[in-house]
Amino acid sequence: MPGHAFLIRTMLSLALLAPVAAAAQQASDTIAPEAATGMQARPAAHATRHMVAAANPLAAEAGLEVLRKGGSAADALVAVQTVLGLVEPQSSGMGGGAFLVWYDAATGEMTTIDGRETAPAAATPDLFLDADGEPLGFFEAVVGGRSVGVPGVPRLLETAHRRWGRLDWAALFDPAIKLASEGFEVSPRLAALVAADADKLGAQPTTAGYFFPGGKPLAAGDRLSNPTYAETLRAIAEGGADAFHAGPIAEAIVVAVTGHETNPGAMTLDDLAGYEAKERPAACIDYRGHEVCGMGPPSSGAITVGQILGMVEGFDLSTLGPDDPESWRIFGEATRLAFADRGRYLADPDFVRVPEGMLDRGYLESRAALIRRPTAMGPDEVKAGEPPWEKAELRIDGTSLEQPATSHMVIVDDAGNVASMTSSVENAFGARLMAAGMLLNNQLTDFSFAPKQDGDAIANRVEPGKRPRSSMSPTIILQDGKPVHALGSPGGATIIPYVAKTIVALIDWRMDMQRAISLPHLANPFGRYMLEAGTSADDLADDLAAFGYEVRAGELNSGLHGVTIGPGGLTGGADPRREGVALGD
Repeated sequence: MPGHAFLIRTMLSLALLAPVAAAAQQASDTIAPEAATGMQARPAAHATRHMVAAANPLAAEAGLEVLRKGGSAADALVAVQTVLGLVEPQSSGMGGGAFLVWYDAATGEMTTIDGRETAPAAATPDLFLDADGEPLGFFEAVVGGRSVGVPGVPRLLETAHRRWGRLDWAALFDPAIKLASEGFEVSPRLAALVAADADKLGAQPTTAGYFFPGGKPLAAGDRLSNPTYAETLRAIAEGGADAFHAGPIAEAIVVAVTGHETNPGAMTLDDLAGYEAKERPAACIDYRGHEVCGMGPPSSGAITVGQILGMVEGFDLSTLGPDDPESWRIFGEATRLAFADRGRYLADPDFVRVPEGMLDRGYLESRAALIRRPTAMGPDEVKAGEPPWEKAELRIDGTSLEQPATSHMVIVDDAGNVASMTSSVENAFGARLMAAGMLLNNQLTDFSFAPKQDGDAIANRVEPGKRPRSSMSPTIILQDGKPVHALGSPGGATIIPYVAKTIVALIDWRMDMQRAISLPHLANPFGRYMLEAGTSADDLADDLAAFGYEVRAGELNSGLHGVTIGPGGLTGGADPRREGVALGD
């Protein structure tokens, strides 16, 4: 493989994962300042056999127990996701969608599976327009059945288990069923988010009783059970994903979606029955001798991350370092250019042709040339480029609002299989509808609300059966044909700069996974430079403003999780901004 080959492909021919050995160590909860980065979370977790990094300790523990019983990473995915849907329902669950990137140690193959939600057959391009043909306000569209896409998580999990699972499917649901039946302790994060969303979540009949028992929001430490969710999981454990996509569970979803009093949707039983999880070509780019692979369209994640890396590779970031404002000028400009291409070209490839050359080496070098200047580009200078096409088509820039309510997990099993999966219900608590004990997603609001601009169709417009564009960026990084890092994050559109920045920290700045994840965020997808308030990123504000950027400090709440696979063992990291952990043996 050429050193700088830019490829989109389905399979990689890889050598087997080398054995790992090191002493096991779990992460502590200490958060302490560090001069170089402004933030350092708990020390990195270490293991010799297997590891789970996930957004909630109960979910990570459930996955770890599966691995201890000889389960594969695919088996552990089922346990982790079903528990997350209970203890972290605001972020992901069986009523949402996911993307999985999988490395198979026995064959050396890289596979990606698309479990993204689909628009119902009755959806039309004007789904999110009001009576005057104007786009709805975001929450006007979100709350209710209109925004709910056909969920894909159950079918994705079943697909992965059939291909790579070792243990009995039904037993993998036991941890979540037990917690749902007996109850679990509400975390501080869940309690805070419930209270913050009281005006929307508390106003919906299907969610008010669950999240506001006795009319009061759940408090941290409350014991919460969900027997209806337990019954749903028992049905899927016994009947597979078919039990979700047909029968009583499907009927409950359709009733919730179509029966909303003020904002109903048009989902049918046929929509649910016809859902398929799809294998897609992985999107891979070579970056400084590493092959960075992720989920291609309908996710924009891997291609946009790849474009950022391809543009910054011509600059000596390792010498500049993370404290030099010039590093962030280069990174920010590459991000802006990559997002310009993203907005014009990327959408569901079953409906829209994506240019073949978006990761072409020569094309990215031409884009990087725009960055070789001492100041920030003006707004009118940041435009989509013209990547190589076999057959060029007209494209119009489009926008869509992605909100950060997502979860990422990384699992490495005893055999060296690696799973990197990002799962989401889109906005916090999704559509604020519950059915069969699950929150339902609002992923259809990831489509462009306006289907046309100046009479020309936007690529990411609503169409029947189409999957909305996503920024989810589950990633596996290879070196010499073997996986060395796996990572991903929540964060809406800022997932992409979060993941790209972490990759730069791992490869250019040689940080371990935990330190790379804890590095303060600086993100500039759309022109305004966002800095993570209260960290050393604040120290760069004046320098970035001097480059010509509008700068704003605020909360940049990622949920990065990752694992490094090396000759000395497994090293895991969990984002200090949330309540996740990395656990292993």
